Amino acid sequence: MMNNFDYMTPTRLIFGKDVVNQLPEVMQAIGKRVLLAYGGGSIKRMGLYDKVKELMKDFEVYELSGIEPNPRYNPSVLDGVRICKEKQIEVILAVGGGSVLDCTKAIAAGALYDGDPWDLITKKVPTKAALPIVDIITLAATGSEYDCASVISRVETNDKVGYLDPHIYPVCSFMDPTYTFTVNAKHTAAGVADAFNHILEQYFSRPNNTVSDGFCETLMKTLIKFAPIAIAKPDDYDARAEIMYAATFGCNGLLALGTTHSGWPMHGIEHALSAYYDITHGEGLAIITPRWMRHVLSENTIDRFVNYGTHVFGISPELTPGEIAEQAIQKTYDFFLSLNIPMTLHEVGIDDSRLEEMAHHVAVNEGLDKASNFVPLTEADILSILKASL
Repeated sequence: MMNNFDYMTPTRLIFGKDVVNQLPEVMQAIGKRVLLAYGGGSIKRMGLYDKVKELMKDFEVYELSGIEPNPRYNPSVLDGVRICKEKQIEVILAVGGGSVLDCTKAIAAGALYDGDPWDLITKKVPTKAALPIVDIITLAATGSEYDCASVISRVETNDKVGYLDPHIYPVCSFMDPTYTFTVNAKHTAAGVADAFNHILEQYFSRPNNTVSDGFCETLMKTLIKFAPIAIAKPDDYDARAEIMYAATFGCNGLLALGTTHSGWPMHGIEHALSAYYDITHGEGLAIITPRWMRHVLSENTIDRFVNYGTHVFGISPELTPGEIAEQAIQKTYDFFLSLNIPMTLHEVGIDDSRLEEMAHHVAVNEGLDKASNFVPLTEADILSILKASL
């Protein structure tokens, strides 16, 4: 039976070529004292930094640069919180990929909290308010522009924590596919893998419903179709637009309406990989995904694999359920491989020396053993998946 749900998203999406020209109008209604947050030099190389500075010439703008690909609590979140408090920031403008926006969300909440912001991120205390956030997204991957989630790393403790709270939804997100033209093949592929996995993790849940399944299947087929085009021809507007549109819906709750929370097992396991070894998140997910699939395949789960294989990859329904499931897992592996993503832990510099430690960390911190998960995972299960990924 379909689960009850109560759904709302407060984020305004402005999508298309040159939509960033509307930035001053949007910002004017929110605040004049702005923290501009961004990562490395990519927005400067593409000319977006100068464009934003020109558009924001009538605002009082302060800057936080150097936000890491796996955004770090120290220094990035703490530096951002300090600037917001010292300069009495009224709105944060995040320009970059999902990591920049994730960091911005933690900053927005921490700026209005008197204690250690890590208390909010780890849910030791509830988030009661956050500064408004506007973003210009430059990478199709996380869907952070349309959700209330962020992931923050604390390197000194090997923690990579998912922080979800309705106060950290962006107010408005600008999405211009042309800003993804300069994303290289490696990060285009990793972004697609991240987006694909967001959808997949919600597809593999119970109970299911036809509407949710249809959303998920269409989005996965969209990524499968357009990812190779975007990698082969980076300035193909339609390919970039389709990928950006599909990725946006990955984590905002729409795909899971009426279903049970998936537990996010592959993300839970990958968080340990990128916390301990600082690997590219999407690549870690691609490595883990087919191994998780093979581990959880059973008589109790095979129906989901059959739906997935026949509806997403077009595998013949005339085959046996076991054959369909095996082909579906292999096609998932082959899709990631076709994007030149490394498909073993060894290829991304991870050996077996800390697998037990990581499995224990995941088991203690990620809640993957909950009975409501699609397939509950014990510490031994997690270790088995990691070993299979070597």
